Amino acid sequence: MASTAMAAAAPAATSPFFGARLPDQSAAKSVGRFRALFGLGKKTPSAPPPKKAKGPTQTSVDRPVWFPGAKPPEWLDGSLVGDRGFDPFGLGKPAEYLQFDIDSLDQNLAKNLAGDVIGTRIESSDVKSTPFQPYSEVFGLQRFRECELIHGRWAMLGTLGALAVEWLTGVAWQDAGKVELVEGSSYLGLPLPFNLTTLIWIEVLVIGYIEFQRNAELDPEKRLYPGGKYFDPLGLAEDPEKKETLQLAEIKHARLAMVAFLGFAFQAAITGKGPLNNLATVLASTKS
Repeated sequence: MASTAMAAAAPAATSPFFGARLPDQSAAKSVGRFRALFGLGKKTPSAPPPKKAKGPTQTSVDRPVWFPGAKPPEWLDGSLVGDRGFDPFGLGKPAEYLQFDIDSLDQNLAKNLAGDVIGTRIESSDVKSTPFQPYSEVFGLQRFRECELIHGRWAMLGTLGALAVEWLTGVAWQDAGKVELVEGSSYLGLPLPFNLTTLIWIEVLVIGYIEFQRNAELDPEKRLYPGGKYFDPLGLAEDPEKKETLQLAEIKHARLAMVAFLGFAFQAAITGKGPLNNLATVLASTKS
């Protein structure tokens, strides 16, 4: 009876109506049981992850770098304006996440091995419409550029303000707050109609609203260079070539201003004087 059923099933399995014959799995199952019984189960090692093809990058020979002969890292490929390949601590390196294969879940094996590494994944630095943390990758290169440019703009304003106020009033920038507390709120010697506490609240609310609106912008380019009639009323950046030149000049001046204001801070901590007063002291000592 059993032989008759097997004889009838054989032509049915190979007939065009039922399709192609399926391979017999009984041998594979028996081998699996044998391996599980004697602890010979071994997971076939997966192929090594394919190497990522590196895109065309500018080498230190045909691009300016921060130090003669320096080799820029691969993630600083010169695509950003003012990129000189300076990242000694690797802060801008894209974060790579390992991708693992599925763990073995064969109940016939004595030991199920963990999945091997099959590749890597790099988190994309997208901008989301969240006002407090718009970037999905907080340590991404695009966010670092935004922070560098904004801090540089504040440093340019602060450096110019420290020099101008000390030149016009004779009061060093680190002592300006003391004068406000003693003599009341004033600007360039002119009294203001509110006290220092009100002035601080006005600054917090105004700057907070501006930052809230800026973080609502999803275009990375407009986040850095909004342009328009408010930020480029003379239309200086309408020409693409001139725009890139102005962007390069801005980031250079921004970096110089950040270093300069850091020097102002060290001078104030050591000598207790402003930058112009220190400069006058040095010039007087060289003449004597």
